Amino acid sequence: MSSKPKLFCFLLLIPFSCSFVGLLFRATRADAVPSFARQTGLACSACHTTIPELTPLGRQFKLNGYALRSLKTIDSKPGHASAPLSLLSELPLSAQFTISNTETQKPQPGTQNGSFELPQSASLFLAGAIGDHVGGFIQVTYEDQADHFSWDNTDIRWARDRKLFDKDFVYGIDLNNNPGVEDLWNDTPAWGYPWVAPDAVPTPVATPILNGGLAQDVAGIGGYTMFDQHLYAAGFIYRSAHLGGAQPNPGTGFGTNIQGLAPYWRVAWQQTHGNNYLEIGTYGMHLASTPNAVVGPRDYLTDLAADFQWEHTLPWESRHDLLTVHGDYIHESSNLLGALAARSVAFAPHDLNFEHLDAVYHLGNRFAFAAGPFNTTGTSDSTLYAPSPVSGSSTGNPRSDGYILNFSYWPLQNIQLGVQYTGYLKFNGLSVNYDGSGRNASANNSVYLIAWFVF
Repeated sequence: MSSKPKLFCFLLLIPFSCSFVGLLFRATRADAVPSFARQTGLACSACHTTIPELTPLGRQFKLNGYALRSLKTIDSKPGHASAPLSLLSELPLSAQFTISNTETQKPQPGTQNGSFELPQSASLFLAGAIGDHVGGFIQVTYEDQADHFSWDNTDIRWARDRKLFDKDFVYGIDLNNNPGVEDLWNDTPAWGYPWVAPDAVPTPVATPILNGGLAQDVAGIGGYTMFDQHLYAAGFIYRSAHLGGAQPNPGTGFGTNIQGLAPYWRVAWQQTHGNNYLEIGTYGMHLASTPNAVVGPRDYLTDLAADFQWEHTLPWESRHDLLTVHGDYIHESSNLLGALAARSVAFAPHDLNFEHLDAVYHLGNRFAFAAGPFNTTGTSDSTLYAPSPVSGSSTGNPRSDGYILNFSYWPLQNIQLGVQYTGYLKFNGLSVNYDGSGRNASANNSVYLIAWFVF
């Protein structure tokens, strides 16, 4: 079946689909940022459900450039020859750190099972309004395995709110370093489920490049609009940034070196009816890249995606519970001419499909239960997906299937305690002896315990 019919079918079915969920094994990311709470005078729960899930107010706050504030400011009115000033009276700093323990069903060869990390990661945030219509956040993160701080997610935006045909019209300019980090919803990879993830477990061999493959490795600029609180549209262009690499960029040691500009697009529609909220959208990206160089044969990749987010409020007498469902489908078509010239693939044309769905039940803002399956399929290639212990594929098939279960508890709104279980039905193509060295998919099943603190 071609990619266009599959995408069209998914768009038709997503309000009712309950068959897929995606796996996003990433390090712990920027979640709630207390500097925003200090700036606005609002509790974390005003903008977040399960962090980093955004409430309607949280989406509006982000859309309008993080500029809402109750904190005292230092102001200067504009004059004929003087620029205006609206500066927060306090430096908007905050921090987070995580402590975790991860165990797999079977140890990885030659390693100790049970990875206790204190910390797994720690982040500092400079986050808040920069002016009346400008704001953002900048994150730097310490990773225990690298043992150093590095630049992390960044989102800086300017926004204005106007009227168009007597309807609300918001437009803005955004700079970021991760396609999707500027998004308002929690069904796309940058802010999608699972909200936390271990860094000490085997991960599937293949995933589309939009599923985190460019995070913190690019620099982008673009614009966005929201019309009548329903129709959202955004467009961005990206270039490779390669933090930690030489400048100007020689491309050496980097698998992706964007040639020219890589466009990224996003369109979404949101609608509220009674106790129900629905967002349905599409996004995608096209890029040309020269692997490990800035000249030579190019790889061409095009990702086309569809997503949805459904929320249903259950108003009990003593609290308001919330059920949220997120779904995402990404189809990647690639022509890997650069990789073929380097003999790292057996042939140039490849396809990948990534599908996910998750459901989260929130008991007030103190407990949350989440569950969902995931599925990755694609073109078999024994050169690209070669056999190797733990990480390889004995068949060259990138298929991985499984599920993720999560329980989270907040004794305080800025402290999260969680347990997460990941189970695999297939890993890199098979259930049994997937790597050619005797390891089964279920050996990579993991239990992940986390304590997360933000202040």
